[in-house]
This record gives sequence, structure tokens and C-alpha cells, in this order.
Amino acid sequence: MSDWLGIGVGVLAACATYLLLCKNPSRRAVGIILFGIAINLLVFAMTGAEHSRAPLVAPGQEVPRAPFTDPLPQALVLTAIVIGFALQAFALVLITLTGPVDDAEQEAGEEQ
Repeated sequence: MSDWLGIGVGVLAACATYLLLCKNPSRRAVGIILFGIAINLLVFAMTGAEHSRAPLVAPGQEVPRAPFTDPLPQALVLTAIVIGFALQAFALVLITLTGPVDDAEQEAGEEQ
């Protein structure tokens, strides 16, 4: 499973890089979104959470010796998702306020 996750992260990062190099601001915004998703998946894949359990123990029970998932990377990914939403909203506002996006709109603006 981690091999496919690594390939998915690589494909997302490659698509995000391509979109970030485009001149169209809306494509750049989508590139920022994809890059944020790729980095979140990368951090989540580095935790190795697929073969371990949540660190929850009922009161009065002994702590099992099985490997537990570290909650810190999951908290960091959750924080990164919230920050990513704020960045996406900011990028969309910038795109809306910057003006023409298409070549046809730019040519129409130059004629006036």
C-alpha cells in the first residue's frame, strides 16, 4: 500500500509543479492546492500508520505491547489541512481581484 501511496504523492507533486509553472492564475491556484495535498499525504505516509493501532486504552486495562500510532504527525497533518484551506481561500480571492485571466479578456481590455 505504501508503494502506491508514494507513486500517488509523486504524481500529485508532478501535476502541481506543472500547474505552478503555468501563466494562468487559476491553474496556479489549483497547483497550490494539489501541492498541499501531496505534502499532507507524504507526511501521513511517513508515519507508518497502516500497521499500528490507535493509542487508546480503556480505564483499568493493561497497555498492550503492540506498536502504536504516533498522534503527533496526524495532528500536524490536520493543522496543515486547516492552513491549506486558508491559503486556498486567499489564493482564490487574489485570482478574483487581479482581473482578466483569459487571452480574449486581455485583448478586449487592451482595445478599450
